[in-house]
Amino acid sequence: MPLEQDVKQKFTNEYQKVLVNILFTSSWLNQKNSGHLKKYNLTPEQFNVLRILRGSHPEPLRLTDIADRMIEKNSNCTRLVEKLRVKELVNRELNPSNRRQVKISITRAGLKLLSEIDNEYNQWLAMLQGISETEARELNRLLDKLRDKPTH
Repeated sequence: MPLEQDVKQKFTNEYQKVLVNILFTSSWLNQKNSGHLKKYNLTPEQFNVLRILRGSHPEPLRLTDIADRMIEKNSNCTRLVEKLRVKELVNRELNPSNRRQVKISITRAGLKLLSEIDNEYNQWLAMLQGISETEARELNRLLDKLRDKPTH
């Protein structure tokens, strides 16, 4: 469905339309992502933390390193890690010489949960099947180009 029908709005130019289209599509993808992760009792932000930690495994990461790698930069990383710790999906280790420096690592349970989610990965990506791999590559190139442009 064209964006104009989805948001019931006309646009004065293509730049205005692309901005709304990116925001609208991001929200749509977030809703789909949230729905998929709900059965695992995870939020997209918690899933992102687990993926970051799996990427560094077996090396733990500092909280600031996790925050730097987050997709959603406004996430409260401390709160996210604590919720994952309570679920026994991550460990927190205090540095005895510097109590402000905390190292976070993924647990076996966290790795197992990600493995379960990975088993449904292709089914999950089915929402993107409306575009070809070539189109996906071009979309990635355009989005990278958009972010590379310095802002004022």
